[in-house]
Amino acid sequence: MFGNDRDGLRRYYCTVWDKAQSGQPLEPLEQLIAGVIREHPEYQPMLTNADTALGREYLPEMGETNPFLHMGLHIAIQEQLGGHRPVGILEVYQQLCQRLGDRHIVEHQIMECLGQTLWEAQRNGVDPDEQVYLERLRQL
Repeated sequence: MFGNDRDGLRRYYCTVWDKAQSGQPLEPLEQLIAGVIREHPEYQPMLTNADTALGREYLPEMGETNPFLHMGLHIAIQEQLGGHRPVGILEVYQQLCQRLGDRHIVEHQIMECLGQTLWEAQRNGVDPDEQVYLERLRQL
């Protein structure tokens, strides 16, 4: 969406949230982002102040979760489900939803597998292995 432009991406989240709050029409991607933001009320106050959103560092070693990474992973998972990629993800997702009864919790579990798969790919300088990712999901 924005490549490596962290501030541009963060600004976009703020703009989308502002549009959603004011009832402006949203493009499909904006609707997806606004939906994810709605599911995370803990992030909404930060998104109403672009200066706060742009300037903040989130340090995992301090136990902090980066809200933009978190929401971005939700968006990635929803895009994967919508595109049925990797093949088989939708079936695994539906089974998990039936078993756990809460789609948001399921996405959080999938997020752990996705994060691990992306981290390994980055560490090894290769593309993410869809089959390894799918196998991790099946083990949930």
